[in-house]
Amino acid sequence: MNPGTAHTSGGDARTDVVILGGGLAGLTLALQLRQRDPALAITVIERRAHPVREAAHKVGESTVEIGAHYFADVLGLRDHLEAEQVRKYGLRYFFTDREYDVQACSEMGVSKLLPTPSWQLDRGRFENFLGDRAREMGVDFRDEAVVRTLDLSETDAPHTVAFDHAGERQTLEARWVVDASGRAGLIKRKLGLAMSNDHDCNAVWWRIDGQSDLDQWSDDPQWRDRFTPARRVNSTNHMCGPGYWFWLIPLASGSHSLGIVCDAKMHPLETMNTFEKAMEWLRTHQPRAHEALDKPEYTLQDFLFLRHFSHGCKQVYSKHRWALTGEAGLFLDPFYSPGSDFIAISNTYVCELIGKDRAGEAIAPYAEIYQQLYFSFYENTLTLYQDQYPIFGHPQVMPIKVLWDYVYYWALLAPLFFSRRQADLSILAKLKPAFAEGRALNLAMQALMREWGTRDATPDLREARAYDQYEVEWCREMNGGLTDELDDAAYLARTQRSMAAMRQLASEVLALARAAIPDIGDHGLDALLAKHDSSAHASMLPAQWFVPVAEAA
Repeated sequence: MNPGTAHTSGGDARTDVVILGGGLAGLTLALQLRQRDPALAITVIERRAHPVREAAHKVGESTVEIGAHYFADVLGLRDHLEAEQVRKYGLRYFFTDREYDVQACSEMGVSKLLPTPSWQLDRGRFENFLGDRAREMGVDFRDEAVVRTLDLSETDAPHTVAFDHAGERQTLEARWVVDASGRAGLIKRKLGLAMSNDHDCNAVWWRIDGQSDLDQWSDDPQWRDRFTPARRVNSTNHMCGPGYWFWLIPLASGSHSLGIVCDAKMHPLETMNTFEKAMEWLRTHQPRAHEALDKPEYTLQDFLFLRHFSHGCKQVYSKHRWALTGEAGLFLDPFYSPGSDFIAISNTYVCELIGKDRAGEAIAPYAEIYQQLYFSFYENTLTLYQDQYPIFGHPQVMPIKVLWDYVYYWALLAPLFFSRRQADLSILAKLKPAFAEGRALNLAMQALMREWGTRDATPDLREARAYDQYEVEWCREMNGGLTDELDDAAYLARTQRSMAAMRQLASEVLALARAAIPDIGDHGLDALLAKHDSSAHASMLPAQWFVPVAEAA
């Protein structure tokens, strides 16, 4: 018998793990579980029919380092990503609110690929591939199946799922149930686990049949060449302004994914909740983008919107052998593309719990500890977005914020996942002081940048600068070092060096903020940096980025 399929015993269909939802989170979890334990019987129940439509299917198309590494290396899908998806030229930011002349405004991105790769995902194409791969590996993947009832056991008895499939009601018993149903949130709704947060943002998005080449948005040859050889179109492009950003993401199927994400207080959803309204909004806030996209040859493929998309969850892992992963649990904000990262982290914790249960270990303490860790990653990452949208259009503060946010990610969370240490409780105990200091520094830095950006409310958008992150040596080193194989001693030593780099960057940014606004608050940074010797550390802020324009020329 194929070990991956549900089997019947005494008239009841049984499986080891039933995954509710066959989207990105559910199918990758099935593959990861299958790789770790080939004897595991796994059933995936998915509402949609497969294959799904390419391009106009789901958002969540941009990956960054953790998610990209999870897909390419943990799950072994690199060949598909290289051949069938778009290699990404990083995250790119334009500070062009209400400005037509993009060449006259600042831009931040990379001219060359950083060492650790990432990709743009055509979600329809990728999920079709994942579904086929799961079936090839023996996963019982049932599409066009609708869950009707879910009975969760609080004893050692199995859980029971009733669902409609192939024209009949079916019942399945499972030792484990994992909810990967996205915003349907089957377990969340059943157990009342929904929890809001204070990050009140909305989003609208659509896909068009065709792609706009951003390198053609200006005839200025210097502007066209300033990030050569990178092609702007292959970046996850952010057109930024006060309280919002507009994304442009190319898809391998030839479509362009477009979307507006905005602070609900500054840009009400009602001003953009139809395609016509969204295009008029773009005409005002990003006139060059509007002109490039308002063409009859670009057929509209879909249009969707979502109010208050960010949410938390009261519980995601249970000692009673159920779990939530992906958006069924929590969701942050798409600005830095963390969705796939948190799928990777959560799926890995779920695999750890199921593995320990299969080995006969008591999982209750692990479920609690892993949940605490996962929630701490969520809460700390949320600070990068919450209350920060008002400064998103600031052409001097935002490049600094982006640098800081990258350092925070590359120094702590990303190395933990890349090194396969996110569930290593002994190493996590040793890392606790570094994570606590990193959290404190980050909270202070976010407050500092928020005060700076809001007090300097009318920056000059036409002080055009090219912020090329590839030119920054420590950016290349920290990004490339993610794939290093280190023993525990070397890993801990590098974490300490990364913490010193964070302190140095914080001290330099504080000095720069004080030069701009002498009476700006320190937000606790003076105390946090009291023992840091800036003269003993190499400079972190590229000097040419922040000198006056006249001097730079």
